[in-house]
Amino acid sequence: QTATMTSAWKEALRSRIYCAARDGLALTLYALLNNAPKADFPEYLNALVSDREQRCSPLLIAARNGHIKVVRMLLNLAEAPVQLEQEGTVQFDGYVIEGATPLWCAAGAGYLDIVQLLVLRGADVNHPTRTLSTPLRAACFDGRLDIVRFLVEHGADVHLSNKYNNTCLMIAAYKGHLDVVRFLVDCGADPNVQAHCGATALQFAAEHGHLGIVRELLAADARVLANGIGMTPLLAAAERTRADVVRFLVEQPWCGRQDKVDALELLGASYANDKDHYSLERAYHFLELAMIERSREPPLPKKPGPALAAYDSRVECTSLQDLRAIRDDAHALHMESLVIRERILGPHNPELPHPVVYRGAVFADSASFDRCLLLWLHALRLRAAARLPLRKDLLRFAQLFGQMLHVGVEVPPAAMAQTLSACLRELEAGPQEDQDANLLTCLYLLVELGRLPPAEDGHDLMRLVYRLVRLNRVTRDGSTLLHLCVSADTPVDDYHTKNVCRFPCASTARLLLRCGADPNAVDGRRNTPLHVIVAYMRPVSDFLTLHAIIVALLEAGAHPDATNGRGETAAQASPTGVAELVLRTQMGISLRCLAARAVACYGLPFRSGEIPQSLVPFVEMHGGRGRPQPRPGAL
Repeated sequence: QTATMTSAWKEALRSRIYCAARDGLALTLYALLNNAPKADFPEYLNALVSDREQRCSPLLIAARNGHIKVVRMLLNLAEAPVQLEQEGTVQFDGYVIEGATPLWCAAGAGYLDIVQLLVLRGADVNHPTRTLSTPLRAACFDGRLDIVRFLVEHGADVHLSNKYNNTCLMIAAYKGHLDVVRFLVDCGADPNVQAHCGATALQFAAEHGHLGIVRELLAADARVLANGIGMTPLLAAAERTRADVVRFLVEQPWCGRQDKVDALELLGASYANDKDHYSLERAYHFLELAMIERSREPPLPKKPGPALAAYDSRVECTSLQDLRAIRDDAHALHMESLVIRERILGPHNPELPHPVVYRGAVFADSASFDRCLLLWLHALRLRAAARLPLRKDLLRFAQLFGQMLHVGVEVPPAAMAQTLSACLRELEAGPQEDQDANLLTCLYLLVELGRLPPAEDGHDLMRLVYRLVRLNRVTRDGSTLLHLCVSADTPVDDYHTKNVCRFPCASTARLLLRCGADPNAVDGRRNTPLHVIVAYMRPVSDFLTLHAIIVALLEAGAHPDATNGRGETAAQASPTGVAELVLRTQMGISLRCLAARAVACYGLPFRSGEIPQSLVPFVEMHGGRGRPQPRPGAL
């Protein structure tokens, strides 16, 4: 008991010392340390303390928060030298940084006085984080030239890159810090290093519209290189509607006529469908400039691609006269621009789908659902071709279908089938971290599918549902689609989807069961869907749903005497008498189930050949998982 009290007292003191350092309470910290045994100083001062998403030592958190007095006090403690290279976990601008040192924190937060103090005490100026970010990179991110200069003067290596091969020069160019870029170039930073994605500092500067930095880098002999998806700095600037950068780059001697035309066309096309920089006036202006350039001798004839239904079967203008004919036709300019973007960027470019989705959203807002569906289904194919995650796209379709059903517009079965097919592919091969969200979206789609009238191609849709069920994907807590469907705790997206999706949902549960969902599947707590539905806390006001789901599960073969991880049957787990009563009136117990419960109840051995191996899972389902179960009584 004394040892426990001592441990608790030490833990409390460690926490108070950390909080004093975190909050800059130098006098409080001095008093706490003055009354603590000197032998315990290393434990108090160098231990990492968890603080929400951060995990820091007192020195680390004091440096992070800019408390120079606390930092100086900790560094001056002769009794227990603090660890200058202690690594911890801190938060910066919403990002969690692992492996950060006090110097990295001070540099990233912009505290020059603490940076100077730590470096002069011997801190390693090149000590990286887990992602290989150095203190110099942290200072470059915020554009602190004073800190950058000091670190370089004291040995910081301007050539070190992070795990993505992203250099200090790149981050300074990306953030638009011209003075830092100029200093790094003067210190010998190489402007032609390429990150793993193929981008250079020039590319980052161009696509973010930092014209001054673009000029500086070109003056430093930066080469014009394409990144991994074929985007040059010129095309990147045009795609992001950076008109000043485009105007400057197309006048450079290395820019050929075709490159100039492509850039002007892409710039104009991007203005026509950019959510943040939308301008039809600018769109037409740059498209006209491009067409004029095409018309000069020798002419550069355009080679239009095939007409796509998604773009209203639009065929590109090939002459100045054609273009001027649609000057005042907003829809034609929108579609013309989408066609141009796809021709120049190519169908596999990950930047291509965003404006397509935006234009579709505009149609949806004006209730032009058929036009929206054509564009969004095309964007879905483009994102799949570019191997991009589809989580947001799939949810967007569930929201759109919810909106259509809510206002009485029929959802085309073909559109539902294409969306379910994409959902199936994403569950098969998509990112694991998106699986829970994709399962929920899939469930929303199934609920919406149940609201559709019978269709000629209904068998195709049922085959898709069957394949989804057979895939048997589960959430992190082990819930199947059927578990989610019968749970009142299943979240529903707030945007349109909530108008048609509510859980538990009896019709969707019946659909899943008809397509082969296992009524006896267990989640991470070994709850079957029957255990989940009996926990429904609206058994009176929504009795029909409760009754329908229980009946459907039992008719599909659910075992009412299967036990969960707490050894409870569904009836025993029910918090209300209503669900228990429904169970008792509906269920029939087989002799085989009674025998399995008896084996579990009395803890009889059954895994060593006493029964056929095929029956072992059956007995385990009824409670035989290693310990005797309570007597079932009347179940």
